[in-house]
Amino acid sequence: MPGRIVILGAGHAGVECATALRARKFGGTVDLVGDDPHLPYQRPPLSKDYIKRPGDPLPLKPKQFFADNRITLRPGQRAAGIDRKRRQVRLESGEALPYDHLVLATGARNRRLHIPGINDGTAFELRTLADADRILGSIRDWRQVAIVGGGFVGLEAAALLTTMGIAVHVIETAPRLMQRTASPTLSSWFAEWHRENGTAVHLDTQVAAVEQEAARVVARLTDGNRLVADAAIVAAGVLPNVELAAAAGLAVGNGIVVDANLLTSDPAISAIGDCANFPSSRLPGRARLESVQNAADQARTVAARLTGETKPYDALPWFWSIQGGVRLQIAGLSKPGLSEVVRGDPDSGRFSVFLFDGERLTAVESVNAAADHMIARRLIAERRKVEPAGVGDLSLDLKSLL
Repeated sequence: MPGRIVILGAGHAGVECATALRARKFGGTVDLVGDDPHLPYQRPPLSKDYIKRPGDPLPLKPKQFFADNRITLRPGQRAAGIDRKRRQVRLESGEALPYDHLVLATGARNRRLHIPGINDGTAFELRTLADADRILGSIRDWRQVAIVGGGFVGLEAAALLTTMGIAVHVIETAPRLMQRTASPTLSSWFAEWHRENGTAVHLDTQVAAVEQEAARVVARLTDGNRLVADAAIVAAGVLPNVELAAAAGLAVGNGIVVDANLLTSDPAISAIGDCANFPSSRLPGRARLESVQNAADQARTVAARLTGETKPYDALPWFWSIQGGVRLQIAGLSKPGLSEVVRGDPDSGRFSVFLFDGERLTAVESVNAAADHMIARRLIAERRKVEPAGVGDLSLDLKSLL
């Protein structure tokens, strides 16, 4: 068992790993290094209620927790490099942290778009507390906003801003919303819901350029439209933070490459969370997921291994999104070519989409149907046999399938 563990990244994955180590009675030292200057906080609320009701976001753990559990929290510090031979992490401050095992939980950053004018400080982003606070400093003057990106974060922000009386345009390059994570049926339903709630949705469209005119922003679209807004928010996905790993000679490729036990190409280094590219028996080939569930479950898997219990990571991925008054919960992950069975009436605003790969249930998307979601998670995780023809019948009690 290692005596000194250093965790780089103080987000959901890093904090959960440190917490799980202590819960499993790990007696060595734990250093938790994060480049954000704040006490580690929950990120999901930033694109939801935080913009409307500002204040301190929910901390992942109270400050006293770290002291009580002998976790050395180092906020506002960046790692400059990893010396694998000496097993040291060098911080930008010049300090060197020795480790017996290093956990990379470096997360991801917003994708930079190659659009003229969009990266010159004109546009806003929404990933960190600093991003959200920058929006809060300007939002009172907004009447119209252009959001670049039709994924979870962009749509959550759009739903919130419309409730504040702000006209919103969502510009998405793909033919449908949430294309990477949602079925066609779900994408279509959310596009219609957002339009009915006042959001203008532009699909299969790109921003050609962003210009500043007086105090306003002009987004020129590839379809010829010209949108004039008070602000632009970029929510066009993220890139994994792999630079430290790559510089240290670790294998990278759409994330830091790990094996089924979440070990990198160096057995003294693990990677977890948004930055980790891992093999999955539940998803096609390898995967890199951006979710709280994945971050927390991978963190606990590594903590277990470091305290003597090695078990390959095989958790079922699940996600959630709150858009206005709509709660979306997804178990598993959609992919092209799946057949769909709808349970419930989409027009009622409460339904689920069951997705099958042949006869195998692979994912379930639930809209305001929490009971369906909870049962679906068990059905998929336990690989239960589910007849596609039956789940669409509301007279069938899903619990009977367990």
